[in-house]
Amino acid sequence: MTMLRKNGNYVNQFPTFFDDFLNRDIFNWGSQNFSNTNSTIPAVNIKETNDEYVVEVAAPGMTKKDFSVQLVGNNLTITSQKENEVMNDENVKYRSREFSYQSFLRTFTLQNDVVDTENIQAKYEDGLLHFLIPKKEHAKQKQPRLIEIA
Repeated sequence: MTMLRKNGNYVNQFPTFFDDFLNRDIFNWGSQNFSNTNSTIPAVNIKETNDEYVVEVAAPGMTKKDFSVQLVGNNLTITSQKENEVMNDENVKYRSREFSYQSFLRTFTLQNDVVDTENIQAKYEDGLLHFLIPKKEHAKQKQPRLIEIA
């Protein structure tokens, strides 16, 4: 985007606006929203509470069987691969078939001194893969306490 000076002459700004709009790569939308392997990268939310981290991976249209989750050292790796169904029904002819399922891999590095890796829980529900990653007791923020002055 081009920075424009406000000098009261708005006529000269129209060519810049139209050039910017027309030169965008509208028809190659996928080049910015997919990885080099032609797979989608799911969006992730990470929340922190006093007791745990909550990781939510957006993966609609999948089942829990489509995921593989591994903890190797302090790396939590989530992979998914869903293959296209091959239909051999000669009575069904597609005019257009655009359904496609891809694979992805996401790796998160966990802090071993903060996270209790032995008690990580995962569940898949309503298109979201949820992880509850508890904190170790010494990493939890203590409640404020009042210290009396003697």
